[in-house]
Amino acid sequence: MQNAKLLPQYLVSRYTGWRATTFAENQAWYTRLAEDGQRPRAMVISCCDSRVHVTSIFGADTGEFFIHRNIANLVPPYTPDGKQHGTSAAVEYAVNALKVSHLIIMGHTKCGGVAGCHAMCSGQAPDLEEDSSFVGRWMDILRPGYDRVADLPAPEQVPALEREAVMISLENLMGFPFVREAVEAGRLTLHGLIHDIGDGTLFQLDGSNGKFQPV
Repeated sequence: MQNAKLLPQYLVSRYTGWRATTFAENQAWYTRLAEDGQRPRAMVISCCDSRVHVTSIFGADTGEFFIHRNIANLVPPYTPDGKQHGTSAAVEYAVNALKVSHLIIMGHTKCGGVAGCHAMCSGQAPDLEEDSSFVGRWMDILRPGYDRVADLPAPEQVPALEREAVMISLENLMGFPFVREAVEAGRLTLHGLIHDIGDGTLFQLDGSNGKFQPV
């Protein structure tokens, strides 16, 4: 594969520093993880956004979270059509194989994917409407959320759509038979979060009233 190049030096330096410190000081733990396998208690579905650092927010150790990231932290509807579904496959593995106890959808403020969905649905991003746009077709998952916020004052629409990205993902999760079964049996709990990347506040969804409140 001629297009594959060696890592830039700054990443090599960071790796060697990690291996000489963090890894060396915890080598027994890493050896145990390698030999015994992973047993994460929670799965986190978060955005690809580089400003969302899930393990730092929760102070998580290696092996604690099973993390899947995609554009705008979305879960698609349950669609067993024989095609390739990365997010759905990750959910299936976490619930059926790893048997996680918690499944967390973690949205965030200033989400570029959500802003793109808003622009697309409001006719301001025709490029995302093209069938060839992977981002646009992925953001179709959030179109029902746009319909829910379209009548709000303009400045409130994108923040509201960020919350809808979390709620629609939770709704779609319950369409997966194995997720619904685990939830109804009490083996799995679902959680919805919004992380304010500017001030660090974490908001959690209260399912009893559909509102997000500070943690």
